[in-house]
Amino acid sequence: MSDYWHLASGKVRDIYRVDREHLLMVASDRISAYDHILPSTIPDKGRVLTAMSAFWFELLADVVPHHVVAILDDPRIPDEVAGRAMLVRSLDMIPVECVARGYLSGSGWAEYREAGAVCGVPLPGGLVESSRLPEPIFTPATKAEFGRHDENVSYEVMAAKVGAERAAELRRVTLAVYARAAAHAQSRGILLADTKFELGVDRANGQLALADEVLTPDSSRFWPAAEYRAGGPQPSFDKQFVRDWLTSPASGWDRASDSPPPPLPDSVISATRARYIEAYETISGRSFADWPGGA
Repeated sequence: MSDYWHLASGKVRDIYRVDREHLLMVASDRISAYDHILPSTIPDKGRVLTAMSAFWFELLADVVPHHVVAILDDPRIPDEVAGRAMLVRSLDMIPVECVARGYLSGSGWAEYREAGAVCGVPLPGGLVESSRLPEPIFTPATKAEFGRHDENVSYEVMAAKVGAERAAELRRVTLAVYARAAAHAQSRGILLADTKFELGVDRANGQLALADEVLTPDSSRFWPAAEYRAGGPQPSFDKQFVRDWLTSPASGWDRASDSPPPPLPDSVISATRARYIEAYETISGRSFADWPGGA
């Protein structure tokens, strides 16, 4: 990696400049929750995220272009990060988190309880936690600096930030991605409750392109369809397992305090790794053992 210029490190990914037009995005085994990077890592998490994104980029290519140039078998990807790195084109990133929701959960459920709406989108009365929405909704968020929450905003606020034409395009693409992904996930026995991703503008042609990661357990809520029961939290393939432990008496951590979260116990680490792999294998129909970069 010494040949590349390190640009930035986020909660999970490290980004390197390869040349004027290309970046190397490396997914680590770090895991974050409640705006903290946890002191524990999840073995193979970076490989799972990369494998999952690779699958979805392929499946969604006719819905929206992506910025991936290569994930495997490219000499510009060092062997030391094989299986967890993507060589991508640089994009002019749009400063908006594109969020689609098909079910009422997380911050959407919290907003609904307070206002009967999510990001200014009014919803019917009488919905409960995890209710399926009458139709998927687009609920954008502003991209926050690390350590702060992304802020849910109304469509009108977003449009004022990026322009009316771009806002309409973001909404259209986001809902199209969600529709395709939700239909595929359901065919595999999985409900896609919600997802968030980022889009950028390809400098070569001015088109929107999917960037970073897409539809991974870090950025999406995946629920087993056979176990779905509206009215409370759902069993999940995402990192909700980690969040639940952190907020349980077993962790001894007060989320409202200034203290950092404690290390995860081995049982939570191994169970989280298993859930990530299960999500990939169930949704993709592929074996994670076949994905490069393993020991």
